[in-house]
Amino acid sequence: MASPILKPTAMKSMVSTLRIALASRAYASLSVGTDIVSAAPDVSLQKARSWEEGVSSKFSTTPLKDIFKDKKIVIFGLPGAFTGVCSAQHVPSYKKNLDKFKAKGVDSVICVAVNDPYVMNGWAKKLECKDGIEFYGDFDGKFHKSLDMSVDLTSALLGTRSKRWSAYVVNGEVKVLNVEKVPSDFEVSGGEVILEQI
Repeated sequence: MASPILKPTAMKSMVSTLRIALASRAYASLSVGTDIVSAAPDVSLQKARSWEEGVSSKFSTTPLKDIFKDKKIVIFGLPGAFTGVCSAQHVPSYKKNLDKFKAKGVDSVICVAVNDPYVMNGWAKKLECKDGIEFYGDFDGKFHKSLDMSVDLTSALLGTRSKRWSAYVVNGEVKVLNVEKVPSDFEVSGGEVILEQI
């Protein structure tokens, strides 16, 4: 029986499909036990700041190892600054429990979203919690994409954003992880929930 010979166009199509499949596997799925720094290598976040602060810092970014190394961190991700559930419920649930997190030995409570650091700064000021919660922008979505925590919210005119989630991370290792089924839900990712899990 003669073996089939692939035409050049069919071969190119197969190679292209394989590349796409491999690329889709290049991202880690965040789970308990994941080293968040290793799962998102060479990724940095941008601390919330004014435009002037950005210019004076030469638009510096913060490597993940500087955020997580030798620290106990509660981090929560959300679809976007100035959006409904994020502003009315998600951030406030952490703001009102800051003292309780500190009492449990948490070094920092961090909010991250696929926004630029200037929008995150304005939002933190509006919510009056910039001093208690550290806000970081994931301006290009690379952090969330690396952790397989992105979601397409084009239907809400938001584009690619973060899922709604929370995690307790010790020295870079995820100890607790909560991810909402859909970004509009607010059932498992709030401050009160993760406080009981630490």
